Amino acid sequence: MASGDTLLVFLPANNVPPSSDYATFDTRNGHLVLDFRPDTANESAIFPGVMPRSYSGGGLTVYIHYAMSTATTGDIDWDVSFERIGDQQQDIDSDGFAAANSVDNTTVPGTSGNVDIVSVAFTDGADMDSIAVGEAFRMKITRDGISDTATGDAELLRVEIKET
Repeated sequence: MASGDTLLVFLPANNVPPSSDYATFDTRNGHLVLDFRPDTANESAIFPGVMPRSYSGGGLTVYIHYAMSTATTGDIDWDVSFERIGDQQQDIDSDGFAAANSVDNTTVPGTSGNVDIVSVAFTDGADMDSIAVGEAFRMKITRDGISDTATGDAELLRVEIKET
């Protein structure tokens, strides 16, 4: 697989929510979405996966496809972090997510329901919790609703991971 090829795509139904402060399922015109509220607590979704055998060990870029339920002004902030489960790497009785990388101050689309795509880059190694080929991992997507200025729910439609 060449650099820049899509490795994985996650849909809202793939979410395994954390025990608190989680995005909630909703639909918009038949599209399943995850609603992330602007609030006093940041909300998250967690997507489990296995790093494909076609991954060649480079960095990753995570693309977040989202729309706003009502907002047509303001900005939105997203955080992404990875947790390597691997082969005897993580005790699943606790979380072990690496530090988050962010895309901040993104102006929301001027029309409610229009999809915007933002990207968050990770270098190989510790930045992405050193996930290797064939290893299980979890990816956490968080709306930093405490810091962003957009009102109403952000509706997550898809998440794509590409090798970069």
